[in-house]
Amino acid sequence: MAAPVIPYSRSIKRKETSMKLSSKARDAIAGYLFIMPNMIGFLLFLAFPVVASLFISAAEWNLITEPIFVGINNFIALFQDSYFWQCLRNTAYFSLFSVLLGIVTSLFLAVLLNNPRVGFSGFLKSAIFLPVIFSTVSVALIWQWILDTHIGMLNHLLGYIRLGPFPWLTDPHWSMPSVIIVGVWRQIGYNMVIFLAALQGVPQDLYEAADIDGARPLHKFWNVTWPMISPSTFFVLVTSIINSFQVFDITTVLTNGGPANSTNTIIMMVYQYAFQNFKMGYASAAAYMLFAIILVITAFQNIVSKRWVHT
Repeated sequence: MAAPVIPYSRSIKRKETSMKLSSKARDAIAGYLFIMPNMIGFLLFLAFPVVASLFISAAEWNLITEPIFVGINNFIALFQDSYFWQCLRNTAYFSLFSVLLGIVTSLFLAVLLNNPRVGFSGFLKSAIFLPVIFSTVSVALIWQWILDTHIGMLNHLLGYIRLGPFPWLTDPHWSMPSVIIVGVWRQIGYNMVIFLAALQGVPQDLYEAADIDGARPLHKFWNVTWPMISPSTFFVLVTSIINSFQVFDITTVLTNGGPANSTNTIIMMVYQYAFQNFKMGYASAAAYMLFAIILVITAFQNIVSKRWVHT
């Protein structure tokens, strides 16, 4: 019996289909190979430590002896620890004022430098953004010298007008405001650039329509500029809150958590318990508490943003 003869056109179509499939497969394999280094790094240095710390938070472990399973005892002890609540209050204090002051100041500078009538705007933008590219430790060391009670430049200048010296970093009432100012100064340039990009993307015809209606500058900002840059404002708000809850290097260099633990934060507490006291389980529990707080705040922001963020 003779074998069936496949029409020439059908065989050509099958070859084209197989070639397309093989081409898609090659593209997919190439894509996976390109992202594989990043995925390996993500799994080894982020995903695995996060999962491992969850198990460690349910144990007592000092890196030497065998871990002892304690369940949720670390979390119970954490809620009963007055030091944890003090660090949480300090973190909330720093986050609230640094975020508000940072957003208001960076937005003001962005609006000011976006005005074409302001001279030397290019130089001013570069100067304000400059602290962002410096390492946080070097910035904190410079400010530590500026704010020093005895040899600091700030107290020296205030002495000319018969003020001071003020214990900027050695008094519990002054230390946290000083740390907040340094943190805002360090981050303000980054937020300003984001606001500048948002301001330059606002359609000019909206301002022209507002001018025709006789709107004043403040009304134009509130009714035109602010709604149009709300997505960028939301981004700056979320990232600023997350970064403020993770503050560590500035407080460590400036005050090392002092005086009287007035600038100790949750991240500093995690570091102290993990790498100074070697209580890995307790430190992991504190880290997961911080993660839960940030997660709740971020989720709340996402819900609220649907009402005021322009889309």
